[in-house]
Amino acid sequence: MLVCSIGDLTLDVVARLAGPLAPGGDVDAEIAISPGGQAANVAAWAAALGATARFVGKRGDDDAGRFAAAGLRTRGVEICGPAAGRNAVICSLVSPDGERSMASDRGSAPSLAPEEVEAEWLAGCDALFVSGYALFRSPAREAAARAVELARKEGAVVVVDLASWSAIEQVGVGACRELVAGLRPDAVFASEAEDRAFGGPLAGCAWILKRGARGCSFDGDERAALPVERVVDTTGAGDALAAGWMVGGPELGLEAAARCVARLGSMP
Repeated sequence: MLVCSIGDLTLDVVARLAGPLAPGGDVDAEIAISPGGQAANVAAWAAALGATARFVGKRGDDDAGRFAAAGLRTRGVEICGPAAGRNAVICSLVSPDGERSMASDRGSAPSLAPEEVEAEWLAGCDALFVSGYALFRSPAREAAARAVELARKEGAVVVVDLASWSAIEQVGVGACRELVAGLRPDAVFASEAEDRAFGGPLAGCAWILKRGARGCSFDGDERAALPVERVVDTTGAGDALAAGWMVGGPELGLEAAARCVARLGSMP
């Protein structure tokens, strides 16, 4: 099975705090630096779960971009797309209970243009994951639409993740619904906050609602989250869930999400 994903490849700096922030002072933390980004995370988890994985996107032609690309390749993911400008960087602050807040600099990722997307990148694609981040700005949204067009010619299933409730509100609910509906996805993943910001499910596709520690609704099929000994970091859990669902269905998705939250960082 070939899983392709389109969106961002980032350099992630994740800091798990030992306690609350101390304005003007210091707080102990466990800090990790690794590749990340929603689309890249999905590709990495798909590869870890036994699929062939291919990432499509624009990355930076800088030290951060080279570091992130090397890390993704070591996880068995093929990288397709140009390298130019600054790479995307995300700083993630993780509270002691595992919840996180992110500060994002998307670098050159949103500048991927439709004419830069080559048909051979989607050749043989069985499932295409479209990160919502690829839809929030032009020309990346047109590049994503081009990738969907090419993937459909291969008979691929198209999966969209809404990615960010705050970005949905910034772009506008009506515009976001139009963008996603225009892709005619087979399935849409959304957190509860994203679902509210988006205005609820779209007709004609499976609606997969991520409820965090309370599990997931797979288009009405309610499943509990798998137990974990300790939640370390929730970053990337939804990406692992989406990868597992595409590769092997709900059970594998929940298994991947449980593996993800038990470690620091968003990739396997």
